[in-house]
Amino acid sequence: MIYPRFYEQLNKYLKKNKVLVIYGPRQVGKTTLIKNFLKNTNLKYRFDNGENINIQEIFSSQNFETIKEYCHSYQLIVIDEAQKIPNIGLGLKIVVDNVPSIYVIATGSSSFELSGQMGEPLTGRKITHILYPLSQIELSRIKNNFDLKNELHNYLVYGSYPEALIQKGNKAKIDILKELINSYLLKDIIELEKVKGAKILLDLLRLIAFQIGSEVSLNELSRNLGMDVKTVARYLDLFEKSFILYNLRGYSRNLRTEVTKKSKYYFYDNGIRNAIISDFNDLEKRNDIGALWENFLVIERLKTQSYKKIYTNNFFWRTWEKKEIDWIEERNGKLYAFEFKYTKPKKTHFVDFKKVYKDVVTKIITKDNYLDFLL
Repeated sequence: MIYPRFYEQLNKYLKKNKVLVIYGPRQVGKTTLIKNFLKNTNLKYRFDNGENINIQEIFSSQNFETIKEYCHSYQLIVIDEAQKIPNIGLGLKIVVDNVPSIYVIATGSSSFELSGQMGEPLTGRKITHILYPLSQIELSRIKNNFDLKNELHNYLVYGSYPEALIQKGNKAKIDILKELINSYLLKDIIELEKVKGAKILLDLLRLIAFQIGSEVSLNELSRNLGMDVKTVARYLDLFEKSFILYNLRGYSRNLRTEVTKKSKYYFYDNGIRNAIISDFNDLEKRNDIGALWENFLVIERLKTQSYKKIYTNNFFWRTWEKKEIDWIEERNGKLYAFEFKYTKPKKTHFVDFKKVYKDVVTKIITKDNYLDFLL
């Protein structure tokens, strides 16, 4: 089954003499997205893979004439796995600056972000889109709300990586997720950052996985792992840039009652989180439904914000008295506060928050109304 992707009509995003950069986690379907687009385009295109040594030599050479000759007579140049090419940003800059009316697409994993290859060379010359694991927005194109809610337990336990979703049996889903962790999840970090092995990285991710929805202490992680605090902070930063973890910071207007120094971390996919701790039990057998629900909603809301171009600052809120609100959005000069509860709670901390921030809009997001929040 081929799932619809938000950016599948790539012609809408192409601009002459600009590089359309599509990046994100490994194995989310970037290559499939490109190939499906190319099947239907009328543009005369050239498609190559950055793992091809000849292509690496052409673009890393920064030779104007060689690169222009490579592009001659084509309307569209597509480089998949472009992060494999040394100095790819400089090579693509030569293309868009010297080949008239050319379209360019470059896809790649989070190595773009880790290595900084696409930043400065293509300033003002690129359009960047992130492709995530499948979103509820994308799934809603082939499923109605009833179907999405009926399959919610699968998204909470097995996540939404395309390859995992298409599997019919749970064992097959688990095998795919384990393979993602073992072969792809940490690949960019290990290759680019010269980390000696995956074990210490996985140990750190396991500690984070058991703290979903809680504030994370770098000092505590450091003690548990026997690792320097600065190293822990560096690895967490790498996890963010690799689309493994999302860092949510505390909201405050410098009131003494509020806690803002610590962060919360969420996994970009529930299935990856559960694979890290090897727990794929059904919801009724779990004691972490609250964490799964919070993680799911945080990441799905991020996808919604990205795809629908909702420009906002995201936070959580907590006081020293441990009164807490899960999700704060600051946009268009207004505050929006959300509590994420799988079932409707008897009480919330909205009253305490409104005492300080009086014009806030508040809402509880449960399994009954979550699609209004995401779609």
